Amino acid sequence: MSFRITGLAAEPFRHLYGLSDQELALQGVKRYIADKRPGFPDRIEMRDASVGEKLLLLNHVCQPANTPYRASHAIFVREGAEDAYDRVGEVPEVMRTRLLSLRAYDAEGMMLDADVVDGKDIESVILRFFVSPHVAYIHAHNAKRGCYSGRIDRA
Repeated sequence: MSFRITGLAAEPFRHLYGLSDQELALQGVKRYIADKRPGFPDRIEMRDASVGEKLLLLNHVCQPANTPYRASHAIFVREGAEDAYDRVGEVPEVMRTRLLSLRAYDAEGMMLDADVVDGKDIESVILRFFVSPHVAYIHAHNAKRGCYSGRIDRA
């Protein structure tokens, strides 16, 4: 069974690109300049930002389902990022190098299963979750800080 990992679309964040720090603050957003790599994971391109790149830290509704599992959390978006990561059968390095919390949901957004996995071993948990025909999609989160990392679907 194959899987597909996708980053976030750029469209919901474009209006923030280029705003002043004061304008961002009014929207609850903070600009950072990456001062190390890894450490600033962009959720659109699904890569760690290079030193010197600008990122926006903002709250993102990662699980919009109208269930008890509705969720939002902080994410980084590289300022100017446009091309959303979208690959079948490939795990981006930004996931591969982190401890992840994987959460399996049904089509209504109810959590069916969850596990914590070293990113090097992510495929085994993805495949185990997708054995169940009731699992519609999986969300990956960074286990340490809880930030949304990406969506995993059947391919």
